[in-house]
Amino acid sequence: MIVVALIAVAAGVASLALRDPAATRLENEAARLAALLESARADSRASGLAVSWAPLPGGEEAQFRFIGLPEPAGLPQRWLDPEVQARVVGAAVVRLGPEPLIGAQRIVLRLADRTLELTTDGLGPFVVAAPEATP
Repeated sequence: MIVVALIAVAAGVASLALRDPAATRLENEAARLAALLESARADSRASGLAVSWAPLPGGEEAQFRFIGLPEPAGLPQRWLDPEVQARVVGAAVVRLGPEPLIGAQRIVLRLADRTLELTTDGLGPFVVAAPEATP
């Protein structure tokens, strides 16, 4: 009886330690998008071109796009998980340069019931943050 109780406790602890797969996928998408934004930002500064990023409405072949970069830039235009949705807070696009100071900006990513934010203060890189509570 004690052995069965120990196995039940161990199984309970293990199930609590398992991560939600949707949260992991969303974190991967957020990290990937942060890297893509920083890459496009560096390309914008190097070329002197005004570059921005915009999420596209559902049903499109591409799910987001980089505006202002030459076509051979080779940056992806689709999420790894097609269920991911993005919204730019307070604007239609995210401005990436060519100026070194781009202004504070936020992107909200959503997958199922999970959300994450990518934020920048305009000087530093885009970072993944927990979503802010809206009053």
